[in-house]
Amino acid sequence: MKKSQLQEYKNKPVIELKKDLAVQREKLVALNFDLAAGKVKNIQSIKETRKLVARLLTLIKAKGNNE
Repeated sequence: MKKSQLQEYKNKPVIELKKDLAVQREKLVALNFDLAAGKVKNIQSIKETRKLVARLLTLIKAKGNNE
């Protein structure tokens, strides 16, 4: 994740972060199903999506305490 993309997430309100989190979790589920079916060629995308989900959860938790 680029610094500009991370800064963009930091500036978003909690509601939008939760929407992004839901989208990324759906993407992760789809990638895992595709991996089991042998359709995924770029396994790195699964790792990146998992990290993004963790970052979003961290931002939501940090903002939840402040707002």
